[in-house]
Amino acid sequence: MLQLILPDGASLRFDRRVRGLDVLGELGPPRSKTALAAKLDGRLIDLLTYLPEDGRFEFRLLTQRDAEVLEVMRHSAAHLMARAVMRLFPGAKLAFGPPVEHGFYYDFLLPRSLTEDDFPGIEAEMARLVELDEPFERIEVPHEKAVEICRELDQPFKVEHLEEGLKDEATVSFYRQGEFLDLCEGPHVPSAGWIKAFKLLSVAGAYWRGDAARQQLQRLYATAWLSQDEMRQYLHRLAEAKKRDHRVLGKRLELFAIDPAVGSGLILWLPKGAVLRRELENFLYEELIRGGYQVVYTPHIGRVELYRTSGHYPYYADSQFPPIQMADGERYLLKPMNCPHHIMIYQSRPRSYKELPLRLAEFGTVYRFEQSGELTGMTRVRGFTQDDAHIFCTEEQVPDEFRACIAMTQFILRTLGFDEYRVRLSLRDPEGDKYVGDPEVWRRAETALIEVCRSMNLPNLETAPGEAAFYGPKADFIVSDCIGREWQLGTVQLDYNLPSAERFNLEYIGPDNRPHRPAMIHRAPFGSLERFTGILIEHFAGAFPLWLSPEQIRVVTVSEKFEEYGRGVESRLRAAGLRASGDYRAEKVGAKIRDAQLELVPYMAVIGGREQENGTVALRSRQEGDLGAVPLASLIEQLLDEVRSRRLPEKRSNA
Repeated sequence: MLQLILPDGASLRFDRRVRGLDVLGELGPPRSKTALAAKLDGRLIDLLTYLPEDGRFEFRLLTQRDAEVLEVMRHSAAHLMARAVMRLFPGAKLAFGPPVEHGFYYDFLLPRSLTEDDFPGIEAEMARLVELDEPFERIEVPHEKAVEICRELDQPFKVEHLEEGLKDEATVSFYRQGEFLDLCEGPHVPSAGWIKAFKLLSVAGAYWRGDAARQQLQRLYATAWLSQDEMRQYLHRLAEAKKRDHRVLGKRLELFAIDPAVGSGLILWLPKGAVLRRELENFLYEELIRGGYQVVYTPHIGRVELYRTSGHYPYYADSQFPPIQMADGERYLLKPMNCPHHIMIYQSRPRSYKELPLRLAEFGTVYRFEQSGELTGMTRVRGFTQDDAHIFCTEEQVPDEFRACIAMTQFILRTLGFDEYRVRLSLRDPEGDKYVGDPEVWRRAETALIEVCRSMNLPNLETAPGEAAFYGPKADFIVSDCIGREWQLGTVQLDYNLPSAERFNLEYIGPDNRPHRPAMIHRAPFGSLERFTGILIEHFAGAFPLWLSPEQIRVVTVSEKFEEYGRGVESRLRAAGLRASGDYRAEKVGAKIRDAQLELVPYMAVIGGREQENGTVALRSRQEGDLGAVPLASLIEQLLDEVRSRRLPEKRSNA
């Protein structure tokens, strides 16, 4: 006997095998007309899946108001796109087609390369299939029969997946829609008519099973939404994101470069980008001094044994550069993390409880061997500098230190205009095998972290079991930029394992004159300067606030006869500590102003005869236009005040 417990506490009983659709029949309208999927004891299923014949389960119907339905619909849209491609390109071989964030993709082996010119035809065929509104039909068959079906369909990738990835499954499922049949676990919406809005976005190369030695496939990306209005909003955000692409702006504004002669994923900070980076470092350095941190420097390499002790080797071996083998037998590793080096500084002499908390900070460069297909401008690189700090403290000091780290991260994000964020508590998965240390130590660490975060009333606090670092739980800041995209930025991590006897055996002498074990906090508000800068470029669309701008003000002369006065103005601006330049070319003043605007210079000091006579400048703002005549001394004080206060530009709607 099957018993289903509904959200309102009511229950349904069935003495026969039923699907979600059969449950709908029992419930009747209006739910039968709005349900698209269901949850069985928290597991997402579609209405075509047969439910267990026996047992007691919680059952909840899902409608368009439920976020999970969007993923189900996108999975169905992937099948719809595959069917359209099969119609237009007979003989196409299918790989995988999952939903992803904001959309879906499907991998194909096709007789020719797709281009964007093919997109309208594929979309038109998809629209015809939506109009047919044919149901998705789930078919469950024995494993052997499934292999036979895929061979008959001439789908070798599906056959391989059955024989390798699904070899232990007794039965598998297909979904049929009209003439289209695809090996798939589901779930799907009831019929194609629920796919209201979709658009193909791009096509890219992909290897079968991600293996560069295997077949080269074509990955067709698309998006799908439950309404045309939602899709229009998303496409607007996508267009805005394209305009803000830090790779494009970084090149146009001469902030950074990546040169194949140097290597993929290795950033060359150009002079203007170096100014931006230096200002970020100086900003954080001021906060470090106020917070009682001591700045250190450590090497870019270390002996493999150091990272073996910490657990970074071999835990992160797949994402590290290979060890460097020396002639004397020693092996060195490009530094993957700064924490082992800071631990050795702590261990450089005996420590007393009177020294704790000991806060060590470093802008330390580390190296990870990311796969070439995963590298993305500044946001995914192979060499990056972390604004890293490690706090060694007593267990009693943990709450206050952790709270101070959270508060520092909040202050930094707020100063840079990241006002919307959520905090994710990443905890250990009790069943996971990637974690080191005693479960009781983990329990103490997680309890301390949770209590601190809850006491601070952090916005949108959530927990994520299984997302902890291998050595301890952490609090990650998930930040929304000005167009609503989310980025994982600052992190604060609590660690009782690296100081342990099994790792580095850290100690301090307590007031009882006996050795005690310190706790350790890992903290990085920016995370990585490269990634943070890339996100910052996109957040401000390259139009940085005055204090961060590589060039803060440009002197623009109306004609060559005012160059001497202009250079004097430029000299006084520089002497006051402002980053100023001058445009003394024999060009029309309108062209000079336009160039400064395109280069996103915050202010322009326009100089002609009247300004030279009165000792003023005609001030222009990048954002507000003409601000009128300003005495030079007043201008300098005004700009310095804006720099000191780290004032942000006025926000403008992107709607």
